[in-house]
Formats: sequence, structure tokens, C-alpha cells
Amino acid sequence: MAFDVIIRGGRVLDGTGAPPYPADVAIEGDRVAAVGRLDGAQAEQELDATGRFVAPGFVDCHAHGDAAVFDPAVQLAALRQGVTTFVLGQDGLSFAPGSASTVAYATRYFTAVNGRLPAEGPLTVAGLLDGYDRAVALNTAYLLPHGTIRYDVMGPASSRPTREELAAMRTRVERGLSDGAVGLSSGLEYLPGRYADAAELAALCAPLGGLPYVTHMRAYGVNAAVGMAEVREIAERSGAAVHVSHLHGPAPVLLPLVENALTAGLDLTFDTYPYLRGSTILAMVVLPPSVPAAEVDRAIEMLAAPELDHWWDSLSDSWPRLTVSHAPGAAWAEGLTIVQAAERAGMAPADFCKRLLIDTRLEAGCVTARPDEGPEGEESVRRILRHPSHTGGSDGIYVGGHPHPRGWGAFARFLGRHVRELGDWTWQEAVVHLASHPARRFGLADRGLVRAGYAADLVVIDPMTVTDEATYAAPRALATGVDDVFVSGVQALAGGKLTGTVPGRALRPR
Repeated sequence: MAFDVIIRGGRVLDGTGAPPYPADVAIEGDRVAAVGRLDGAQAEQELDATGRFVAPGFVDCHAHGDAAVFDPAVQLAALRQGVTTFVLGQDGLSFAPGSASTVAYATRYFTAVNGRLPAEGPLTVAGLLDGYDRAVALNTAYLLPHGTIRYDVMGPASSRPTREELAAMRTRVERGLSDGAVGLSSGLEYLPGRYADAAELAALCAPLGGLPYVTHMRAYGVNAAVGMAEVREIAERSGAAVHVSHLHGPAPVLLPLVENALTAGLDLTFDTYPYLRGSTILAMVVLPPSVPAAEVDRAIEMLAAPELDHWWDSLSDSWPRLTVSHAPGAAWAEGLTIVQAAERAGMAPADFCKRLLIDTRLEAGCVTARPDEGPEGEESVRRILRHPSHTGGSDGIYVGGHPHPRGWGAFARFLGRHVRELGDWTWQEAVVHLASHPARRFGLADRGLVRAGYAADLVVIDPMTVTDEATYAAPRALATGVDDVFVSGVQALAGGKLTGTVPGRALRPR
């Protein structure tokens, strides 16, 4: 027997939930060719995995690498955690499908989250996927962003769509699915997705055909019942499978909502990241609903209006919890809280925040500390990730001088802290949550298992050393314990370093 690659001497976590077992893994082309005792086999390349696990590559169910994935530093950050696939197009906002003006809007509004593509629009889903294919070291899958589609048809309008506008949006959904999208996403706290109701979203979910509706809900935390009720209505109207993004908040509130939905027959999954703080665009956190952030010039004109003074006064408790992550033109403020930055600027926090929004044209980003940070919040994270409907997602944002550490550490933290230290999962359970379960959810039928005939996305994990190193103070520190990774049969990470290969495929559902 002769193969391209043999990974020898490791213990295989195959993604089925079975305990690890000793086996060699052979690769031929971009596929796993054999798993078992391969003592007599030869290969052009052999890798000694003694003392380590061999597992399927992890699928990051919620990553904002839409533009950042072209950055080798971002590819390295993901691969060092065992992540071989990013699911992009999250929160209802990304670059396709859309006209040049739509792409410009989605870029401008979400630059602090998704970054900027090297080229400008117009852009189709097929064109975007072709741009990723074999151009980066990771696989990419793409969700159709509802907000982008709505803007492409209706602009920044807050009205309900007419019958013709709804039909035009549905046509874009159908075309995007035929181009290879793996579902439809919404961002119901962002614009223009905030203006959509359940009827509109259900109509656009109808063509999904088993692929998921993925939603940043309208409400989370203690108000999650509001968001989950809408999720249920959309699912019941459309028959779609549903996936809730970054489910966070008190476990005694959230888990009964999940169980009630499952009991009612919903095909429901969700992702979480193992941190208590969040990250997003500053405008979403601080602007009142009356200020149309989708129209930047108009929003900036309204920021200093005297009638909004009461609104800014109401945010006094929020300022210490907001850390500036991205501030073009004011990099000195990145890593400081709004209170700290305001003191340095000699301004009141509200005045500094308004000035930052104006100077960055609403592009500023922030890391947000939640009120439930502390032991109770940590316990909720642990309880929620243990639920069988959970999948792993980093919600990684790679833009800015002081981003959230989750893009550099979430998956390593799942393994080092929640498996090895806390025992929230066994190793085999972790691989189900992080690889096989999400691969099935997004229709990636040939990924997520170490099995002959499956795509050779393989990670070699040292169970004794794998851990996250990124912190809120040092958010870009690389994880440790994953030094060797294969993507579509090609070694993309060797000895902890990028090999310079770009084997990542733009994945389409099978």
C-alpha cells in the first residue's frame, strides 16, 4: 500500500462520539484513504503523532473572517486552534449578493466586524466563493446574509416589503443557494435586518430545503424569550431548521427555551463561545433606535441633537463596560474603556463616544463586558455548552488594534479549559460539538469525521498542552497544543507554522 501521507501512532477521535482508539490515518489526494493499522504501508510523507490525538478539523460555526481570512495571521490563528473551516456571512451582513452600492453599504456598516475585501462590488455568491477557493489556507462556507439582500432590494427603508420586493429578495435567496450558500443568516439587532418581521423572514427561509436559518436574535440574555419566540414563529411558518448564533445569558433562562423549542418539534441548534464578554460595532450598542445607522450622514447629523441628551445620560452605567477595539484615526484609544479614553481626551464619556462615532463615521468597534460577568456567568457558559444541541463558534472578529481574544483562543479554550481542566466534555464529546455536529448542520456531508472517503481535514492535538493564550489584555496571542493540521489533504500547519500552501476550498452543501 502506498499513500501520499500517513499520520502514525496517534489516537483517533473520529467524530462519531466513540472513545479515542490507536490507529494510523492515511491520506490520498484530498481524502482520507484508510484508518487502522498500516504497518506495511508507505507514503511520501509520514507524521509521527505519538502521544497526540488525530481528529477531524473543527468547523467554526460563527466567524467574521469574510475579508480577514485572506490575512495569513488570521489563518494561523485559526489553524493553531484546529479550525479548518470558517462559516461566513454571519449576522445578516456580508459582501454578497449585491450591487456595487450594496457591497459598499455592507462594507461601510460592518467594517469593524468583517473588514474590507481587496476588490469592490458588484458581487455574486458564486463570485465570492470563487475568490476564496484555493486562495487561503482554510475552508470557507457562506451563509446568505438577509440584511445585505434586503438592502439590495429596499435600500435602508424601514417599511415592510411589498409583494414585488419580497419576491425579489426570494429570487436572490434562491440564486444564492444555487451558487452554493449553506443557509440564510439574519442580524435582528443590526440594520436593515432590524426592520424585518417574522413573516418576511419565514418567506425567505422557505427555499432552504433543510439548510439552516441562522439568526442573531432580536434579544438575548434575560430577554431571550423575545428572540426565541420569533425564532419559533419563523421555523413554524417556514419549516426551516434553525440555528441560534452566540447564545448567551443566564442558563436558567436559556436552556428551558431551548428545550421547549425542541419539544415542540423544532430542528434547533445553537453555537456559543467560552467567554463572558462580547464584541460588535459601537453604533449598535450605543445609538438609540431613532438614529438611522444605515444612513451614515444622517446619523452623524443627529448625534448631537439636544433631544437625545436623555438617551446619552441613560448609558452612564455602560461606559465602564465598553472597551474600544477598533478606532481608525484614534488608535491611541484602542484597548481603553470609554471612561479611560474620555479621561485621556479631557471629555465626558458620552461626549467622547459621540466624537468617536463621528470621527470614524460609525466604524468604531468595541468589546462589551456583560452585567452577568462573574461566577454565575461562567457557570451558565458551562451549562449551555454541555447541551447536545450546542456547536462551537468563536464569533471571531479580527479587525482593530485591540480585538476580543475569542478569534485567537475560543476553540483552544474549549479543549484546554472545558475538556482537560473542567471536564465539561470528554475529548470525544468535544469533537462532536466542534467538528461532526456542525459539519452536518451546514450540509458539509463529507467533513467532520475521520473516515475513509471523507475529506482529509485533520488536526493533531496534544491533549496535555492545548490551551488558549489570548487574553483581553493580549488578544492576539496564539493558542498552543495544535502544531500540525491538514486541509483537504495538504499540510497547512507544520510545527506550529504556516506552510505557505493555500488548500482551503470554498465548500458547498452536498
